[in-house]
Amino acid sequence: MLNVHLVPHTHDDVGWLKTVDQYFYGSRNDIQHAGVQYILDSVIPELLSDPSKRFIYVEIAFFARWWREQDGIMKENVMKLVNEGRLEFVLGGWCMNDEASTHYNAMIDQHTLGFSFLEQEFGGCGRPRVGWQIDPFGHSREQASMFAQFGFDGLFFGRLDYQDKDTRLKQNNMEFVWRGSPKNLGETSELFTGVLYNHYVPPPGFCFDEFCKDAPIMDDERMNDVNIQSRVQDFIKVVKDQAQHFHSNNIMMTMGSDFQYENAHTWYKNLDKLIKYVNQQQSNGSNINLLYSTPSCYLFNLNHLNQVWNSTKDDFFPYASRENTFWSGYFSSRAALKGYARKSNNLLQVCKQLDVLANLSSPVSFATENLRIFKEALGVVQHHDGISGTEKQHVADDYAQRLAVGAEKCQQVASAAFEKLLPKGSEKAPKQVYCTLTNISYCNFTEHQKQFMMTVYNPLGHTVTDFVRIPVLAEWYRVVDPKGLNVTAQMVPISDETKKIPERNGSIAMNELVFMVEVPPLGYSTYFIIEASHQEEATSQPSQIVPLSSDELEIPLYIDNDQYLVLLDNIKGNTMGFTNKKKNISIPLHQGFWWYEAYGGNCSKGEFQASGAYALRTKGGRQLVPDTTMKLGSYILTGELVQEAHMIFGPEASEVIRLYNNKPYVEIEWTVGPINIKDKLGKEFITLYDTQSMETGSLFYTDANGREILERRRDHRNTWNFNNTEPVAGNYYPVNSRIFIQDKTNNQQLTVMTDRSEGGSSLESGTLELLVHRRLLYDDHFGVGEPLNETGADGQGLVVRGKHLVILDTIEDSPSLHRSLALQMYMAPSLSFSQLTMTPEQAMSKYNTQWSGLKKSLPANVHMLTLEQWSTTSSIEPIEIPQILIRFEHIYEKDEDPVLSQPAVVDLTDFTTFRIVTMQEFTLGANFPLAELNRLPWRYIPDNKEESLSKEKLLNTAIPHSSVPTTLSLQPMQIRTFVATLQRLL
Repeated sequence: MLNVHLVPHTHDDVGWLKTVDQYFYGSRNDIQHAGVQYILDSVIPELLSDPSKRFIYVEIAFFARWWREQDGIMKENVMKLVNEGRLEFVLGGWCMNDEASTHYNAMIDQHTLGFSFLEQEFGGCGRPRVGWQIDPFGHSREQASMFAQFGFDGLFFGRLDYQDKDTRLKQNNMEFVWRGSPKNLGETSELFTGVLYNHYVPPPGFCFDEFCKDAPIMDDERMNDVNIQSRVQDFIKVVKDQAQHFHSNNIMMTMGSDFQYENAHTWYKNLDKLIKYVNQQQSNGSNINLLYSTPSCYLFNLNHLNQVWNSTKDDFFPYASRENTFWSGYFSSRAALKGYARKSNNLLQVCKQLDVLANLSSPVSFATENLRIFKEALGVVQHHDGISGTEKQHVADDYAQRLAVGAEKCQQVASAAFEKLLPKGSEKAPKQVYCTLTNISYCNFTEHQKQFMMTVYNPLGHTVTDFVRIPVLAEWYRVVDPKGLNVTAQMVPISDETKKIPERNGSIAMNELVFMVEVPPLGYSTYFIIEASHQEEATSQPSQIVPLSSDELEIPLYIDNDQYLVLLDNIKGNTMGFTNKKKNISIPLHQGFWWYEAYGGNCSKGEFQASGAYALRTKGGRQLVPDTTMKLGSYILTGELVQEAHMIFGPEASEVIRLYNNKPYVEIEWTVGPINIKDKLGKEFITLYDTQSMETGSLFYTDANGREILERRRDHRNTWNFNNTEPVAGNYYPVNSRIFIQDKTNNQQLTVMTDRSEGGSSLESGTLELLVHRRLLYDDHFGVGEPLNETGADGQGLVVRGKHLVILDTIEDSPSLHRSLALQMYMAPSLSFSQLTMTPEQAMSKYNTQWSGLKKSLPANVHMLTLEQWSTTSSIEPIEIPQILIRFEHIYEKDEDPVLSQPAVVDLTDFTTFRIVTMQEFTLGANFPLAELNRLPWRYIPDNKEESLSKEKLLNTAIPHSSVPTTLSLQPMQIRTFVATLQRLL
């Protein structure tokens, strides 16, 4: 028989055209008719009425909210359905996350949040075993690797480049084994993957939702409009058309779509008839057998055929839906929200760590509840119409507000931790104050205090030295470190370009106080900042400023320190060259701002496709932002700690090039906006790095969600003959943390690190470009219904500020830098401030001014990815055991570094506030013990004929529950996840 697995499902966006609340309750139906609560209300009775029926549910952000409103009887009924496999959870994340703009840390966390809910409420029967990424706009290899490590048996997705899909249909290659980490993790990261034939909607003509226009099944012969015969034959044809593109005698059909099944009865009544009458044809020789099913049931049947499948190790970016229509604009859409999400994730990790280290959480505590609010807010934002930037403006505002509320709750947790960790005795710790706008030199607290304390917490397992910049009002300051020693500081005037940013309204700061801090691993250092009455008392030194138009400047212009020299164009203000002084490497490097005109059109066909929130489409070549630097007040600033070149490219763009002492990179802080649209042109603003000397050919490299590095080749796809209809958009890829080019002849690598996800490419040999901000006038007709035209506090175009770290080094030495810098950028130190009502010496006698949660640093190639309180409270077995969730990862790939790519060993006895009593290893998502993992095995043909069929296994064996190890080992790129019980030492 040809078994046709009918999968009733709904796809419920966790925010898109409406906010997540509006979608749940069904409000604002003038925007879109959708009410998720009614879907679940309607589906459950239908399942209870008929044991043959099935349904899958995906988005736990919605299900958890619905579940919390149900009474005991409904919960018992739902648990019965779950236990019988008739209501199946697939994917299981808080949302169906985007795969291009998301960082691996946040991706793992949002799935863990959903898994934890399902495990606590439903136990083993609620565990998802299938990935279901049916709507994201392109797919990441790192996501596939994660799904395999979650314990999933397979993955299904809906969107595939139209050329790729045509090729796969012709080759019957719609299902394959995806090798998520062939170089590092081997079999552990391999995942059976299927591309859905009908995207994720029903076959044409067979949508039976109450809002669909397709004809129902009319089978009463007494009626004039009976259509059963034609409907059966039409469906049999649909089945045969699909089956010819698949290898097995099983095919899957998605029976549902966006926010469907509010009236589940209409769906199930018609599906019942379809199943009945199509299967009756078997008596006439038909081999078609329809059944209610789920993706895991379908996978199980495929697996038992014991076929050999094709394989791939590529990702699926960028996605094109037709000619001229590449969905690579969303890699950079809503750059401010993308940056806010990254910083919010940073703060969440800080708060979770402090919660554990200070032992704040009892079975139910304010810390647990506060962190839940922030976790759920950040989980919602990872949605594929959230952090992607493809939502309506009011929804983007709602996401940002949720992050702001969650951040405030998180800060309360951090403050409570410092109340325990700071005092030496019975002394009460001062209240902590947090400043969220220091990136635009605004902190109301520090601007109005003559003296204060600053506590810097380091969430990394390694000692960190970093420079801080604090907005202040006075002219002279004395800075004292945790041991009472004076700290050299530099006074840096706040630039006019920064003062223009409308969100700074209310700031009176004139300077930033810059100094270096040193913070121990998983610990904090407290510094004292005191206004000085005159220069002799101060440890701060003024900066020297020379305008670029001054006759005092030497030609050529440059800034330099012990690490780098940056040569400047004395006419245009762009950079002209970079020199790594320690490696004696010099290249010409012209860096500046350019823009593409965004294509406008009615989107009626590919040639009229407009650039919008999803799609990137440029008209003509890039255009240089006007070179008016000399006239606009650009200047060079020098001092003891930092050298800066302030470059103004016009009213729409400026940047600061910084060289901090002893830092092995060049920092470029870019500010773009408000983008001018008075000329009726939408614009795509890029920053371009043009070496004009490096021979890099068509190759460049980008990261996958902040982890592994993928090779990109311009105008090329590995698995099909690529016809590129858009030379810019068709070569853009997601850059989550870094992009680089290599000149192998001269052993040079130029790497650009990003502080948020951006689209990037190398469109000519020796160049890199990153799309940093967009302001558009047309909708691209993919549903959002409005142009991407963000405005700021003053109603003008939004101003966005971000950072790039630029590294010029040898090819072999670059990985050790970009790996450690990527870690420091997304897990940056957290600053809080408090009043100082005594002398620093008195404060040091009352407070622990420097403290660490570790006795010594972790190995240089190891990162503690997760440390958080963990609850095992379950509706099945309601027993609370205080535990923690802890993850360690190896941050290097194989062969990247002769030393740091070697296996690493972590000492588990080095924590200062607790001792691990028992420890059990879990899957990456922490929802079941690794020792119980029994994934379906799949045989495949390597996608490279030269590769061996042998499968590499990781050397480690799962740590059982009863074990109390003192060390654990990590292989390159491996993440190991543990649930541990503790003996508290604090």
